[in-house]
Amino acid sequence: MPQRPLSPHLSVYKFKYTLATSILNRAAGLVLSLGLPALVYWLMAVASGTSAYTRASALLSLGVFKLLYLGQLAAFCYHLVAGVRHLIWDTGRGLERAQAQRSAWVVAGVSIVLMVLLGYWAFLAGARLS
Repeated sequence: MPQRPLSPHLSVYKFKYTLATSILNRAAGLVLSLGLPALVYWLMAVASGTSAYTRASALLSLGVFKLLYLGQLAAFCYHLVAGVRHLIWDTGRGLERAQAQRSAWVVAGVSIVLMVLLGYWAFLAGARLS
């Protein structure tokens, strides 16, 4: 049987910013979904009373959870800004190649700035309030 030609692998192609931003947006959504059990646990502890909340607060204050929160924050910021970009695309604007490339950089930049601002508020400024 003759060998059939193989499809080119992704490494053959140049970097595609729209592909990369789309994959990152999906990954951010997945990361947000994976963080839901911690949120549900916290909400159930809040609803269950003082002793349950105290136990949950002690557990969710561990360092490993702070890393989880940082990942959730990064995923939230990127997913939010990329979602706004998609909403703009739904209006028919920004679909040209140069505009799409520029908006990919804007999404990355705004996501980073938003993450730094929210991270400062959540981890540093907010920590002094309690």
